[in-house]
Amino acid sequence: MSEAFTFDQLIKNVQVIRPHQPSVETLDLGIKNGKFVKIEPNINPKYAQQTFDGNHLLAFPGVVDAHMHVGIYQPLNQDAVTESKAAAMGGVTTSLNYIRTGQYYLNQGGSYHQFFPKVLALSEGNFYVDYGYHVAPIAAQHLEEMPQLFEEFGVSSFKIFMFYGGYGLHGLSDQQNLFLMINKEERYDVAHFEFIMRSLTQMREKYPDCQDYLSLSLHCEIAEILSAYTKIVQQDNTLTGLKAYSAARPPHSEGLAICIASYLAHETNCININLLHLSSRKALEAALMMQATFPHINFRREVTVGHLLLDVDTPTRKWAKVNPPIRPREDVEFLWQAVLNGQIDWIVSDHACCSAEQKVSQKDPENIWLAKSGFGGTEYLLSGVFSEGNKRGMPYHQMAELLSWNPAQRFGLLEKGDIAVGYDADLVLVDPHEMFTVQADESPSQQGYTPFEGMELTGRVKSTFLRGNLIYHNGEILGSPQGRYLKRPYRKTKKQ
Repeated sequence: MSEAFTFDQLIKNVQVIRPHQPSVETLDLGIKNGKFVKIEPNINPKYAQQTFDGNHLLAFPGVVDAHMHVGIYQPLNQDAVTESKAAAMGGVTTSLNYIRTGQYYLNQGGSYHQFFPKVLALSEGNFYVDYGYHVAPIAAQHLEEMPQLFEEFGVSSFKIFMFYGGYGLHGLSDQQNLFLMINKEERYDVAHFEFIMRSLTQMREKYPDCQDYLSLSLHCEIAEILSAYTKIVQQDNTLTGLKAYSAARPPHSEGLAICIASYLAHETNCININLLHLSSRKALEAALMMQATFPHINFRREVTVGHLLLDVDTPTRKWAKVNPPIRPREDVEFLWQAVLNGQIDWIVSDHACCSAEQKVSQKDPENIWLAKSGFGGTEYLLSGVFSEGNKRGMPYHQMAELLSWNPAQRFGLLEKGDIAVGYDADLVLVDPHEMFTVQADESPSQQGYTPFEGMELTGRVKSTFLRGNLIYHNGEILGSPQGRYLKRPYRKTKKQ
């Protein structure tokens, strides 16, 4: 009987939000084989195997959370399950995760020939949303492995952690080689960053058809600045908590790192540069200055929902510790103005689940210096941007661009990010009027707390569809993990 149906799934009566399209139309969505195949008003339900009434809710393209971490504090195969459930709860249908060799993650050094297949094996069958990986070349041998990562596994985006030159994940380290699990004679430094850029430039020349999707992302902070200011701040009893941590990793460290990275990109002709989680006015001003100085570099600028919703006075204090730090309110408002001005390309969660037991010191739980860095937040990405963006007059189509279209295009997810015929039927339905208070115990994440606790948001995710399959509805995760690994560029297939 199923062969007689035109659609596997018909979603009726939704207000469709599309990137670059200010108008909002009430439409029906016909889905076949996981793709949108017909989008128009009043499609007859008799042609559909299943029908879902959208009740005139807002329909956004499934969110592409382009900056997440899985397996950083918990085993990857466990983290993938719970944190992708949290993603689905927030309307995220594609999770792009940063990963590297060294301590944390798999706690393994050496070649990506051995490392990355393990990552994929631990991921398979555990994600509730589609997923991919950005990879950080840490050791010298990784430079030669970058083309294979692209050819064999579809990894088209790479990362540099600039502050790892003298810092670990949580603070000053004089044992860089042990932390990164590299040979004693190797250095993870500016010269290594240069060679990563040169390798990526060679890849762009080798794969001209894919050169737009080969990019380099940078966490921009300078270890020497962090070390010096941390010593100063720790001796200053007037600064505590998030204010102290922000002062210890000052904004000009971000700005300086951005300038160094940008000049290296110019020197090496490394064209596609992503400046990650800009947290401050100084960082963003440096990024815009570098764009003007090097107009031939195709910069993209990222901010996180954490840096847009939280400030140093947030009542959840140490739970909000992250790198780069949460900043004062004036920085938050400057970032928002940049978002509204179109100077930010995408917004992400930087989700890194760190359980309460791991996050804080049991002996001194309020000590910001002993707390671990990072927290989850993918489940509040869309609602957070929707709620605060609405207050500031952000149009819906810009939200769709920032949360779905722009990251999908940059990272080669060419079947994601829009509600259009031929695209993956990834969809999130939002009630624009429903207010809710963030409570950690409502999230399926294994974190157990959230720095957004108690925050009132307007615009609640009601349903999430992955390739036409309902995976989240009215507070419940449905079914088993259906997420697929996305080899990039993930191209549009021919229309059936």
